[in-house]
Amino acid sequence: MFMSYEEALHWIHSRLKFGIKPGLIRMQKMMEKLGHPEKEIPIIHVGGTNGKGSTVAYLRSIFNEAGYSAGTFTSPYLETFNERISMDGTPISDQSMIDLVNRLKPIVEELEETELGSPTEFEVITAMAFYYFGRIAPPDILLLEVGLGGKWDSTNIIHPLLSIITTVGHDHMNILGNSIAEIAGEKAGIIKENAPVISGAENLEAALVIGEKALAENAPLYELNQEIIIQEAAVQEDGEVFSVTTPFSAFKKMNIHMTGIHQMKNASLAVMAAELLNKDGIYELSEDHIRKGLQEAYWNGRFEIISEVPKIILDGAHNREGVESLVNTLLRHYPDKKIRLLFAALEDKEYSLMVSQLEGVADHLYFASFDFPRAASAETLYKSSNHSRKLILPDWQHGIKKIAGEMKEDELFVITGSLYFISQVRKSLIEKNRLC
Repeated sequence: MFMSYEEALHWIHSRLKFGIKPGLIRMQKMMEKLGHPEKEIPIIHVGGTNGKGSTVAYLRSIFNEAGYSAGTFTSPYLETFNERISMDGTPISDQSMIDLVNRLKPIVEELEETELGSPTEFEVITAMAFYYFGRIAPPDILLLEVGLGGKWDSTNIIHPLLSIITTVGHDHMNILGNSIAEIAGEKAGIIKENAPVISGAENLEAALVIGEKALAENAPLYELNQEIIIQEAAVQEDGEVFSVTTPFSAFKKMNIHMTGIHQMKNASLAVMAAELLNKDGIYELSEDHIRKGLQEAYWNGRFEIISEVPKIILDGAHNREGVESLVNTLLRHYPDKKIRLLFAALEDKEYSLMVSQLEGVADHLYFASFDFPRAASAETLYKSSNHSRKLILPDWQHGIKKIAGEMKEDELFVITGSLYFISQVRKSLIEKNRLC
């Protein structure tokens, strides 16, 4: 039995050596041993390539505004591991983590001795989340984020109130497939019989796959640009303002503080979800709750302004679609700024393509590596770039401080790439106050 948080966390991380094992049977066995807590929780299942976390944040804020408790299961984390399992935006306590690990450990060890083999880290943390929300602290709603793909993801043992697929793009192609259609097929795996599905997938190929799966499962389908229409989108100083119509209502001049066209789309999916649940009488979510919920929502590490003077923005753009959204947002909100840009990525990502996209907006382009097993070297990223003003930062902490100190008023500093990198940068800059 573990007595300390450090021991419990070390045991969870020790599961990383078992890698990724697509499949549901180990999860099903663990849930059986725990008495199926996952069957006692009302759940919204959220999948997609990008936008999952932001959509969860919008929904959590809407539910909280209406007076409901909202549990969330998300990944990765930015500050503490505990935030992956949170209630109303607050990560569970260290003691809860210890208790959950002690509850799961004997079940995991028993499973290790069978032909099914050892559960992975993600399977263990998913099982912990289900047990926590099903037995220890039941929420009014659980917003459950898919870890990878959908069809064979550890979270996909539930039958949700509804499912949301935010986007379908090029990520984890070594696991999910080499084409958009194949990736969409994996993500559409979260669609369940008779449970409504909301889709933000704008790619025609992906939309067709999702539509076919929804039809096969008799799942009512609500699609962005079809049943969900965004209108009158405009930039405001601290975010976006837009109108959205659904089959049930028209919402005029909605304000969000998260920045970018993609965030208006994520917010619109959350609006549609709230509308469906309200229409079915499952929850009471008024226009006021929806409007204020969107306005109050935040998601750290996504176009997050962490310093006004000098202007520094963190954004976890870690795949080609994420970088495209970042570039578009920079051009949309800061067309007159000169941009200094620091990029770090994992070696198994399409970093060359991402670097090429970033070169179009960067006046100065910097590259760094960071402490993570799959981090690409700064030299590798540097060689992939044709930018005329590029530089390696051997020590990114010192480099960021130096760049911040020499910035002019017409400049903007954007730090982007892997969310694991953004997590480390955010901790360094905010907790340790290393800008000055």
